[in-house]
Amino acid sequence: MKLHLKVPKMACSACVESITKAVKTVDPAAIVQADTKTKLVQIETQATETAITQAITAAGYTVTGD
Repeated sequence: MKLHLKVPKMACSACVESITKAVKTVDPAAIVQADTKTKLVQIETQATETAITQAITAAGYTVTGD
């Protein structure tokens, strides 16, 4: 499943790393692509959107719809 999430407070490469680590705690095989300019995160994962969103939120970021 491919998810498209908006993370408004993602501002730098450290943010991208934190989000990627959070996603990979739920699905170690996930492919994460993030763009700090558009604030969009694309995730190819077998996990549910809820699980991914909760992991990103637990890392300290707000997730909104695409």
